[in-house]
Parts: sequence; C-alpha cells; structure tokens
Amino acid sequence: MTRVLFVCLGNICRSPLAEAIFKKKIAQLGLSAKFEADSCGTSNYNIGDEPDHRTVANAAKNNVTMHHIARQLTPDDILNFDHILTMDRNNYLHVRGLAGSGHHSKIKLLREFDPQGPGDVPDPYYGYDRLFQEVFEIIDRSVEGFIQATVK
Repeated sequence: MTRVLFVCLGNICRSPLAEAIFKKKIAQLGLSAKFEADSCGTSNYNIGDEPDHRTVANAAKNNVTMHHIARQLTPDDILNFDHILTMDRNNYLHVRGLAGSGHHSKIKLLREFDPQGPGDVPDPYYGYDRLFQEVFEIIDRSVEGFIQATVK
C-alpha cells in the first residue's frame, strides 16, 4: 500500500481538500485498496477541528465530500508515509527541517505536479469565495498530475 500525506499550515483548508480530492480520484480509478491518504498541518492551531466551512461548501459544489478532523504533523508521519505533499514553500521547509536527510526525497510541493507550473497553493483562509474555487482548481489538477506520475 502506498501512503500519501498532504500538508498545509492548519489542516482545515488546503490539505484536507487535497486528501478528499485524491481519495475521490483514486476511488474512480478503482485503486482505493492500493492507496492510503491523510492530511495534517504543521501548526497546532486547529487540532480537533473540522475543515473550514467554506472549504467544505466549495468541495461540495465540486462534488467532493470531505470527512476529516485536523491534526498536527508528527515525526511518525515522516517515517510512515511514502509521499508527503506540501501546499507551500513554508510548510515544505518546515517538514524538511523535521525530516532526516534520508527522507527528503519523499517530501515535495504539490504543485510540482501541476501541469500549469510549480508554485504555492495559496491559503484561502482570509480570501473570498472565488479564491476557494481557485484553490480547488489548483489542487484538483495537481493531484491529477501526481496520480499520473505515481500510477504507471
């Protein structure tokens, strides 16, 4: 089983959305038994919280269902996951800083798989509804690119 972890700051907007999109796409491909996915945040700001209501509403608008409770990244996550996909450069550097050099190759920015080019997935928390849709579209195509690169 291949284990995939999506990481953002608070684990209430971007990373749980990426987890939900990934699970839906994998299920549509009939590959759910081959993958396990989770998400977490590098901060302890939102531990125990459900995803942001705006993220949940935007996901539903795009036919994606979310079920997640926010949690913080642990050292075991770095050991136990095969792919750790971060939403932005700050979280990427944070995760790499926690990981030993033997684990750096499994830590990537999610947008490394974006066909429209690399960069950060913007944090929509302080944005308007259209930013939540923009983030959905970035994550959706980046997750698709990751799946295409991983499932050969």
